[in-house]
Amino acid sequence: LLLTVPHAVRVPRYVAPTPRTMPPCIISPSLLAADFANLAAESTKVLDGGADWLHLDIMDGHFVPNLSFGPPVVQSLSKHTKGFLDCHLMVTNPGDYVEPLKHAGAHMFTFHVEAVGDEAELVSLCQKIRDANMKVGVALKPGTGASAVHKLCDDPHNAPDMVLVMTVEPGFGGQAFQPEMMGKVRALRERYPAMDIQVDGGLAPATIHQAAAAGANVIVAGSAVFGAPDPAYAIATLRAAVDNLAR
Repeated sequence: LLLTVPHAVRVPRYVAPTPRTMPPCIISPSLLAADFANLAAESTKVLDGGADWLHLDIMDGHFVPNLSFGPPVVQSLSKHTKGFLDCHLMVTNPGDYVEPLKHAGAHMFTFHVEAVGDEAELVSLCQKIRDANMKVGVALKPGTGASAVHKLCDDPHNAPDMVLVMTVEPGFGGQAFQPEMMGKVRALRERYPAMDIQVDGGLAPATIHQAAAAGANVIVAGSAVFGAPDPAYAIATLRAAVDNLAR
């Protein structure tokens, strides 16, 4: 008896050398790599293909040299999708965006620790985001060590929901993955076994195993998904790598 296996589940298998438990895998395709003229359709395509979240890179042209989405685009998209809107703010004054993104329908508000003055301001911003009914994420540039978020993450009252480790310099899509960032991911996973740890930059079938082995469970991928001949297959491939290592 011959069984036909659906194409979407024929993904490469990876056997974990040291299985462990960590939070569930989340695939968050980056809309920076999508067709900007068809964001609603592009979002539907990847969500129907198995994506969990939609990643939106919000850039102000100051914290990073590029410009991208803003709250009006997030608000327009939220009217056409029920997807979880994972907003990554690469902006100089992230506090100015809390209310606009709340009203735009954002679900996750991730800001860079490098854009915040001190620990008190960091805690205050996290509280402001939570009060706006959004989840809190804190992001680290490649040059910022994991210790920059230790005090915040160790605080049971103010710990963020997620830490984002940038595996490229923020501001532009399509950059090469920096494997040396995996030490930072590994250190965070060992210290915070139940926390969502996101990686963003250069994630693809060729690099996903390194990120998964280090302990990342939230995967941002742009061109690897939107540029793939079969986005659903690309999403399943990324998920398989993380799931196999998480068991």
